[in-house]
Amino acid sequence: MFPYKDDNPTLATPVVTYLIIAANLAMWVFVQGMGADPMMSRSICELALIPGELLQRIPAGAAIPMSPDAACVMTDDPNWLTPLSSMFMHGGWLHLLGNMWFAWVFGNNVEDSMGKVRYLLFYLLCGFAAAAAQVVANPASPIPMVGASGAIGGVMGAYVVLYPRVRVHMIVVLFVFITRIAVPAFLMLGYWFLIQVLSGTMSLGDDRGGTAFWAHVGGFVAGAVLVFAFRDPELVAEHRRMSRTIEHGLGYRERY
Repeated sequence: MFPYKDDNPTLATPVVTYLIIAANLAMWVFVQGMGADPMMSRSICELALIPGELLQRIPAGAAIPMSPDAACVMTDDPNWLTPLSSMFMHGGWLHLLGNMWFAWVFGNNVEDSMGKVRYLLFYLLCGFAAAAAQVVANPASPIPMVGASGAIGGVMGAYVVLYPRVRVHMIVVLFVFITRIAVPAFLMLGYWFLIQVLSGTMSLGDDRGGTAFWAHVGGFVAGAVLVFAFRDPELVAEHRRMSRTIEHGLGYRERY
């Protein structure tokens, strides 16, 4: 299932959402070389979050293969900025584009409910919570962790608290059959969260790489909790009024 829009109006220009997407794209192009080596491997080694290195669970000098021609050498002086830098990095084009699409579909409405400065701080805190959850799940892991999906999981957690009954439109692919459906946000996001928990449970102890499911879980839970501190009640009320107006086909004006 892939969401492509929601029935939720955007009241103000989502400046921070645009900036987050732009920062991720810039990181991919200018730091990660759009996935091409040597920039890709170097960026992963220097800026990705490696739990075992950060917590000094892996001996200094150990080499972690990144590709047939590149490896990350562990140090005894870990880069404590990697929890931040890693949330703006990605492992491939599909990883990047998928995350940015989710950031757009759900982020603009959550930004609406908080205001720009609060939303930026909220997004970063969810990213840090996601990184912490993955580190706690496997503190000795030598696998580099990259991606915005933990922070975006926080956005999704906030969305389901704020707008549980807003319809989310999705494309569903069943083998060769493709259709579109619309369901309340709590069903779509609840299903997504359940899949992350189940997949994370099955991945415990697995050091073969893949998806950082516990980062998704940690980010989602953090977002669902932090939204109560970061939401602006007046903005939420205005947003819900406009949503009801849209539902009744009366239209709305964008507030800039």
